[in-house]
Amino acid sequence: MSIVTLLRFHFYFLFLFFCISLQPVFAFDNSSSFKNQEVTTIPADIAAIFPDATHIGRPVPNLAVTPVYQLNQLLGYVFETDDFTNFIGFSGKTINILIGLDINGIFTGLKVLTHHEPIFLHGLGEQPMFDFIDRYKGHSIKERYIINAQDKSSAGITNFDGITRATISIMVINDTIIASALKVARAKLEVLPTISTVIIAPDFFTKLTFKQLLEQGYIKHWQVTKNQSLKLTEGVSSELVDAIKELDPGLTQDKNNFIDLYFAFVNIPIIGKNLLGEAEYQRLLESLKLGEHALMVFNRGAYSYASENFIPQTVPARLSIVQDDFPVDIRDIDFYSYYDPLFDIIIPGQGLGSTQQSIQQNIFRIKSQSGFKISQPFEVSLAINYNQSFLVKQQYLFSTSLTLPKNLFYTPKIIVEKQQPLWVRIWSSRRVEIAVLSVYLFILSLLFFKQKQLARHVNAIHKIRLTMLIFTVAFIGYYSQGQLSVVNIYTLLLSLVNGFTLSVFLLDPIIFILWVFVFISLFIVGRGLFCGWLCPFGALQEILSLLAKKLRIKQIKISPKHHKQAQKIKYIILFTLLGTSLYSLSLAERLAEIEPFKTSITLNFIRYWPFVLYAALLLLLGLKVHKFYCRYICPLGAGLAILGRYPLLKWLTRRKECGNPCQLCRNKKCEIDAIRSNGSIDYSECIQCLECLVTIENPTLCVVNKYSKRAIKIKRVA
Repeated sequence: MSIVTLLRFHFYFLFLFFCISLQPVFAFDNSSSFKNQEVTTIPADIAAIFPDATHIGRPVPNLAVTPVYQLNQLLGYVFETDDFTNFIGFSGKTINILIGLDINGIFTGLKVLTHHEPIFLHGLGEQPMFDFIDRYKGHSIKERYIINAQDKSSAGITNFDGITRATISIMVINDTIIASALKVARAKLEVLPTISTVIIAPDFFTKLTFKQLLEQGYIKHWQVTKNQSLKLTEGVSSELVDAIKELDPGLTQDKNNFIDLYFAFVNIPIIGKNLLGEAEYQRLLESLKLGEHALMVFNRGAYSYASENFIPQTVPARLSIVQDDFPVDIRDIDFYSYYDPLFDIIIPGQGLGSTQQSIQQNIFRIKSQSGFKISQPFEVSLAINYNQSFLVKQQYLFSTSLTLPKNLFYTPKIIVEKQQPLWVRIWSSRRVEIAVLSVYLFILSLLFFKQKQLARHVNAIHKIRLTMLIFTVAFIGYYSQGQLSVVNIYTLLLSLVNGFTLSVFLLDPIIFILWVFVFISLFIVGRGLFCGWLCPFGALQEILSLLAKKLRIKQIKISPKHHKQAQKIKYIILFTLLGTSLYSLSLAERLAEIEPFKTSITLNFIRYWPFVLYAALLLLLGLKVHKFYCRYICPLGAGLAILGRYPLLKWLTRRKECGNPCQLCRNKKCEIDAIRSNGSIDYSECIQCLECLVTIENPTLCVVNKYSKRAIKIKRVA
């Protein structure tokens, strides 16, 4: 090696050492320098969410978020939702999502990391869930998100269509994304304000009239005359002006107000007690959760805050609230669904104690997790949609700023905020279904208690049973998705292993109510109450069996020997599934497809063809062999049979002649083959269709009654 080459080598070495040692002042400041991060190899999931990233920083102390940089520029943060929320899905576990949020609060990408939702794993497939989550990409945390909005024409909301048959899972996903993103945004981004610690003064009250409430600013009044509305919009668009004029042809006159709204936070004692009275005020508080606000809105103007298509318990498309540039979610609580409006003071348009709805009023809920600060200014807007052109729809907002008086609030030392559980919202939104199901279960219970008296009326009991079977298929099955499944048992086992959580089972009120009812009834009357009257797939099979009789399709009668052997199959399937669930829940869920419930009831036969073919074959087989699936395959029925093997009440009447010599009910009436050769009832197999009871209680049907009255002819012997 020459001297020149050696010197050149030393020069390069010293230059490289100098560059490494030197920290240029123009490169990175202390807040975003490489010394604050250790990873230059970006994980693939983060690279997909932030394609321009050059490195990621160290996780933020005391906050499970990871900053992402492009050189020295902070692009945003990535985080997993499980570190911020604990919303349990229908499977009993959370749905963990990796989310990217840029410095402006825009979702840059989302990816599902883990989930166990059965409807996506073994039903619809995962792609619909992935497609739904991808809709959030490019949207801001500031937007007002509504799932399945009733009025989709409004431009002031971000509406995402849900996924049919996966309503609960989609609600959990939406809550998980928004709640976790809000927590990160409030902690790390300047685009979101901090949560206020000011709360309502609970003891501040004095008796006031409506006029005094207005004068002191406790109730807010917003008026826009007809002429003012035209002046405000004439420079915006002629189409908008025309749209306003079409709302009321009399807009050229200024006798009435175009907008005439009153706003009253009736959860504040001095407002709510004066306006509603003590009894109604307490009823209102029972409808609210900790940290929630109730905003009552009165309308006396030509333009209403609720459209003609407005549905109670939904979000009004026209009326919106914004605070600190962020939308505040409001939803009608349907406070007057079962009660007429009743006021303790005289209000505009109504008299004292009047129940006549001469003006429009609604009470809207503002949830605690929305971050709304009731003591701070906020903006109320009323939207009007108009057609800018044949294809382009625009929206104009009439807006006003409102601020409540400071003497309504105080700052406590400690504030504890509790979020409303998801199951509470689900039960509230499905209360009509819950009420209908509860009434049906009451009627069914009454029928079982009066079964002996009803069985004497043959035609009536048959009509009642057919009606209830149709109701079970249509309402419980297809409408309310109340098909119980062996998968529900998996969820229970998983909950017992990982720590029992009741809220998991409360996510579906119909399933929960049915399980409670069925579990109790198992020990009272046996499995028959569910298998014969409440199982949608079982009811569907029985309706098809009745159709087969009408069509004179010849039935196949299974011999007693083969019937007894075939009954054991469902028990083998049950124990196989339960044993598998302890080894692998995912495998057990796949094996649970032996139940055709998901295909036929949950997904309406809209599924991959092998599943549809399997369910269709079972139903077609049921045309020849009465309730073939229920008798020989159903693992759920097997589990219920074990629990309900020895019911407390055995009300199916038997006579001493039953079985010896009479075999009528066993051979002709009991199509499920639940009567033993000695005439006794096998309650572990009986679905309590009541056919044997109908026969015994009617002399014209019972062979014993028919022939016992005949005189015995004795042949004389010469």
